[in-house]
Amino acid sequence: MAVIKELENEREWRGVFPIMHQLRTTLEESAYLSLVAYARENEGYRLFALYDEDGAAASVVGFMPMTTLYNGRAIWVCDLVTDEAKRSKGYGRELLSFVHHWAGRHGFSIVSLSSGLQRADAHRFYQEKMGYDKVSYVFKKVISDKSYK
Repeated sequence: MAVIKELENEREWRGVFPIMHQLRTTLEESAYLSLVAYARENEGYRLFALYDEDGAAASVVGFMPMTTLYNGRAIWVCDLVTDEAKRSKGYGRELLSFVHHWAGRHGFSIVSLSSGLQRADAHRFYQEKMGYDKVSYVFKKVISDKSYK
């Protein structure tokens, strides 16, 4: 049986970096650790991992509460990735369902996320398996060449 656990310290964050790096390929481990620590301390970021029946990390999700005029109080899924070797086993569905339940238990009625344009398989997963609606595009403008690599 899979187990979902919140990751609360640098040792645990480091343990799932190889999986997170499959999603955030340009992020070096030191920057990842720094960003997770900052986001937890200052922005309410939460990082959870799903461990498979063998006790190995299989999937990771990072999310934070947000308040916007569009969604009100909502959860924003910042990062969701399942280890390439363990995909199509239901781990992503289980972990994202956990986020939905967590949000409901903590008074949030909306969970939102964005997904890169090139990630067609992920889009099918969100829409067909998880019931998400495609409601907008996310636009990005880089205003500094500062990098967290």
